[in-house]
Amino acid sequence: MEALKQGADTLFILLGAIMVLAMHAGFAFLELGTVRRKNQVNALVKILVDFSVSTVVYFLVGYSVAYGTNFLIGAEQLAAKNGYELVKFFFLLTFAAAIPAIISGGIAERARFWPQLLATALVVGVVYPFFEGIAWNQHFGIQAWIKELTGDEFHDFAGSVVVHAVGGWIALPAVLLLGARYNRYRKDGAISAHPPSSIPFLALGAWILIVGWFGFNVMSAQMLDKISGLVAVNSLMAMVGGTLVALLMGKNDPGFVHNGPLAGLVAVCAGSDLMHPLGALVVGGVAGAIFVVMFTLTQNKWKVDDVLGVWPLHGLCGTWGGIAAGIFGTQAMGGLGGINLTAQLIGTAMGVAWALVGGLAVYGTLKVTMGLRLSQEEEFDGADLAIHNISATPEREVNW
Repeated sequence: MEALKQGADTLFILLGAIMVLAMHAGFAFLELGTVRRKNQVNALVKILVDFSVSTVVYFLVGYSVAYGTNFLIGAEQLAAKNGYELVKFFFLLTFAAAIPAIISGGIAERARFWPQLLATALVVGVVYPFFEGIAWNQHFGIQAWIKELTGDEFHDFAGSVVVHAVGGWIALPAVLLLGARYNRYRKDGAISAHPPSSIPFLALGAWILIVGWFGFNVMSAQMLDKISGLVAVNSLMAMVGGTLVALLMGKNDPGFVHNGPLAGLVAVCAGSDLMHPLGALVVGGVAGAIFVVMFTLTQNKWKVDDVLGVWPLHGLCGTWGGIAAGIFGTQAMGGLGGINLTAQLIGTAMGVAWALVGGLAVYGTLKVTMGLRLSQEEEFDGADLAIHNISATPEREVNW
């Protein structure tokens, strides 16, 4: 029976890893559909190569930083317990690799290729796993300190703060250091609109992310006997809550409609194992509102050129999710309890602060040493031709 359980657990977390791996296709198509046509190839290439760099760095460095596990041992030891530890690494890698995928959407259309890959290595190797180890592996006794102070540990079941808020708040300094796309905000105060190049591809990316998210949240149990249907239905309710509020507040705009469910899912990750489904619906709805309002503010009022709105979507909705878990996860609000708002506020604030410091350090250093940005001419031509020497849809066939 023990061998059967080990095999079942390994298969369970492997399926979760594959579902979250599929989410990276969602990131790619969401970005491809949002950016202008001359940057579509770059969107696809970035997500795949970022994932590949993340895999190598997380295997050799990042996973060890977070969990103290070293894979530089014999294959015989690695294969123990049906290779569960290896598959657990695969699952958690897909979370880690989401950080550069999130950042990619914010800095799209004007970031240089190789400096961003170096940033990916630093973020996935050091910045992200440092906080991951604090939140999920009791590093430095910080969780114990929070529990002693408040009565409960900081709770983040599937990464509203650890993954999404951290990714979004790392992206903010990167976006600010890069500056807006050329001619986006004109000196006379006018704003040049850059509408999505493909709503169908944007929608496809959103749908892939939505489906994969059930692996992201449900499989965060990491063992089959800990699976919870509550997590699945809470994810569903938050997703539809985000969609409906984004539809209403975004005035039928398809970009908002397809980012609304993602906002809801980002927010529900932290407390999806504790909330009542109606609480999850409210959390998702609030997240949908946060995204619409803050995306509009950042783009139009504050003139921050965050192309996919990753700071509002992941940074702010992830922050809301960490806090919301401390409200809607309590028994008074119909949740399971074992959580409190003070602990959530402390843990969330720590995640945000660390992400800001890490993002500034990584991207600030790269800007000074290597430069982050394409030249004005390269940006005008588009990243596809400037970096990859081919466009997504060639204008004509070559005549031989």
